[in-house]
Amino acid sequence: MPPLTADFTEALRARLPADVFRSPEPRYFEEPRGRWQGKADLVLAPGETAQVATILAAAHAARVPVVPYGGGTGLVGGQVAQGADGALVLSLERMNRIRAVYPDENVMIAEAGVILADIQAAAERVDRLFPLSLASEGSARIGGNLATNAGGTAVLRYGNARDLCLGLEAVLADGRVWNGLSRLRKDNMGYDLRNLLIGSEGTLGIITAASLKLFARPAGTGTALLVVESPGAALRLLSMARGRFAEGITAFELMSGTGFDFLAEKLPDIRRPFDPAPAWCVLIEVGLARGLDPAQALEDLFAEAAGAGLASDGLIAQSQAQADAFWAVREQIPEANRRIGAVSSHDISVPLSAIPDFIARGAEAIAAIGAFRINCFGHVGDGNLHFNVFPMPGRSRADHDAERGAIKAAVHDLVHDLGGSVSAEHGVGRLKVEDLERYGDPVKLAAMRAIKAALDPHGILNPGAVLRA
Repeated sequence: MPPLTADFTEALRARLPADVFRSPEPRYFEEPRGRWQGKADLVLAPGETAQVATILAAAHAARVPVVPYGGGTGLVGGQVAQGADGALVLSLERMNRIRAVYPDENVMIAEAGVILADIQAAAERVDRLFPLSLASEGSARIGGNLATNAGGTAVLRYGNARDLCLGLEAVLADGRVWNGLSRLRKDNMGYDLRNLLIGSEGTLGIITAASLKLFARPAGTGTALLVVESPGAALRLLSMARGRFAEGITAFELMSGTGFDFLAEKLPDIRRPFDPAPAWCVLIEVGLARGLDPAQALEDLFAEAAGAGLASDGLIAQSQAQADAFWAVREQIPEANRRIGAVSSHDISVPLSAIPDFIARGAEAIAAIGAFRINCFGHVGDGNLHFNVFPMPGRSRADHDAERGAIKAAVHDLVHDLGGSVSAEHGVGRLKVEDLERYGDPVKLAAMRAIKAALDPHGILNPGAVLRA
């Protein structure tokens, strides 16, 4: 692509307000894991959809690459303008207005730059729930959540970001605006452009606003930590819980003893609920209707599980503070992982019944490569695990640079053999482009490339993300 010229920049200055042009702060070129250092010749932060359209129309005409930037919390490099010579970064941070709330319809219209936690708070103010919940919700923005089809802890009950969206407003590569902010639950008028753009990571269009689903808030919420013998026992416990609570289960998280050990080593201020740490435990949260006591319901579940040999110990939160403390354990495991330093991290999903087999065979495959620690944890209720490999005590990730490729290939090959996905909730970004080529269905890949060519014929939108530039 031709370089971004002074004439291009000056032409934009003549058409856009001065506050759209931002200082190139380091945050626009960094990502949380420090894998890449991005670059760009221009950073723009439009304040309205018409300004986004102006920018994309000019970039399309001049063949200037555009890298969208939301909250910068993505973990696969989709927001980093690495290798895009003459690129501009398009930040949605100033498009942060909640345009409308319709409590009786359970709908909210929010711009792409609204922080996820602010959407949750706005829903709570009208006694509604927006259930998407992530560790990064204090800085992640809803446009990025939708662009990556974010998952989080409540997918088991409410689904991914895709399932929480009724409609979109988006700007296509040539600057045309799609006005698709529907509040309808039923609309079969042709192809579903909404679901095409959700999960496309800014490669097909720039999401500028969304029509979001809200839900009634559960009358009562209960949280428990239950010790289980194995991942297989955890799955049987999940089935038992579903028999009791049906769709009332909001979260069902699996944690290994390695995660507790890492917390003790790197975050000793986090109170560990069991000492010594169990090999496996699950964090379960339920949201029940009026008239039901969640704490008592969880105690009854534990009694049944203990009688069936599925759970050997358990803690039922008796207050919101205790529930928050349980969740703090789960939510701080990724930070403890970061401080240990992973040799190779894997965000994968497999069919539920394949989880025990994957964990056992994955450990065997890693042991065949060398001596490592594995911290396996995640949203086992929806089949999404984080299977991360770490050096043994006294060694560092740098000591295992030579094994990193073999570890990744062993894990991903196993996932593929079991009918799973090597990108469960973090997207493809730039990190997993080769994985998509290796494991993706060739017909699907051909269709993806055809769609990309049709909607972005000059390849300006987030080049190098999802599909090879």
